[in-house]
Amino acid sequence: MEHKLTIGGMTCKHCAARVKDAISAVGGVSEVKVDLKKKLAVAKADASVTRERIIAAVEDAGYEAR
Repeated sequence: MEHKLTIGGMTCKHCAARVKDAISAVGGVSEVKVDLKKKLAVAKADASVTRERIIAAVEDAGYEAR
């Protein structure tokens, strides 16, 4: 399953790396791509991973996700 999220608050490559690390830490996520310019994150995960869990991980890292 693929989850696409718009990320708010990313301003540099370090922010993008923090978002990627936060999403990668969610159990069941197999791949994460973060595009700083487009403010977009795409996560590939198994069916047990909900969009809400990924959003919570991003928000816990200090960024906005929708």
